[in-house]
Order: sequence, then C-alpha cells, then structure tokens
Amino acid sequence: MTTTLITGAGRSLGLETVRRLRDAGHTVYAGLRDLADAGPVRELGAIPVQLDVTDQASVDAALASIPELDVLVNNAGVLGTRHALDGLDATEMTQVLDTNVVGIVRVTQAALPLLRASASPVIVNVASGVGFARWLLDPAHDEFPVTAVPYAASKAAVIALTVQYAKNLPGFRVNASDPGYTATAFNGFSGHQTVTEGTDATIALATIGPDGPTAEFHNRDGRIDY
Repeated sequence: MTTTLITGAGRSLGLETVRRLRDAGHTVYAGLRDLADAGPVRELGAIPVQLDVTDQASVDAALASIPELDVLVNNAGVLGTRHALDGLDATEMTQVLDTNVVGIVRVTQAALPLLRASASPVIVNVASGVGFARWLLDPAHDEFPVTAVPYAASKAAVIALTVQYAKNLPGFRVNASDPGYTATAFNGFSGHQTVTEGTDATIALATIGPDGPTAEFHNRDGRIDY
C-alpha cells in the first residue's frame, strides 16, 4: 500500500487531496498545525499528525512518527495579508516565503530518508499559475489581474525549487501542480473551479509510477510548458 503525507491537510484543497488519495487506496498522514482540527481528516480515514511547516521541531517530530513514506504532497501555503504594493514590507514577504517556500524545504529534507527507502518515491509541490510569469502577463489568463507580490513570488520559487529537486533526485518523481482558479477561502470562494477540479493535477502527479514525468509543472489539463 502507498503511504502519503499531505501538509496543510485540514481544509479546502488539502482536505480534498486527503479524500481522493484515501479513495485511491493510500494510507494518508494528514499534516495539521492544530490537532483540534483533526475531525474531518479522521472521518476520511486519514491519520492526523501535528505538523507546522514553519517550525523545524514540529516537522522533525511529524516525520519521526511516520514509519514509511512513498508520496509527499507539499500543500501547505498562505496567501499573505498585503495585497497592495503600498504597505508591503520585508516582514510580510518573509512570512509568506517562510511558509510557502522554506516550509517545503523543511518538510522535504526531513522526509528524504523515508522517501529514499521507497521503491517509487514521489514529491508533489502545490504551486500556482500565479507563480508563472508568462500567465501573469497574459490578459487571457485568470492570473493576469493579480498584482500582489509575496504570493506570486513564493509560487514562482516553488516551481524553480521543484525543478532543482528533480535534478538532484533522479530516482524520484518530483513535480509541481497548479490548482487553477478554484473556489477557496483564498479568493473569497470566487474561483470558477470546484476543489475537486482544483486537485486534479495534484492527484494525477501523486499517483504516477516510476516511469512518470519529473521536473514538470501540470494543471488539470496536463503539462504546462515552461
């Protein structure tokens, strides 16, 4: 059976990823900042584990509690609170990068020993089309109206980070997913996709075999060419 860890698993895209991978037969460890929020993941048959991606001790303890691991889904992320350039400061930028980028590094590095013991290790980093410069500049894309700096910069970093991890881990399948404009609390539930549609790419990449793609960026329609 495939064993999977999902960060930021308590709600929205993370919780839907838990549901779909449980339905696919995975043993799922659901990373939550607060175990008081564990009810929904328990109802889905997942195993809750306290995991705050901004806290190295929490990350280390979470990974130490997992006996084996085949798939890591780095889903945890924050939008940030400064959406206009006026008022943006280094503290805000650092907080967003610490969760969305450094958090992935903390969890992935702690997970590497377990993943290296897997016959088919997989890492999926949940990025965003908002981190894809070509779409930010294209009026035909949902991302074009976005002007906020921290979130877009963090997701651009996630895409580059994914490529570099894939190059360093040739025996792994390491990819990034773009949920697309999905109705979540991040956008006041204004997105035109459901959370199921928003997890299509993540699920597809989390269930690939050893002959699947690596170092790629996918949305629900497939590969996005860099």
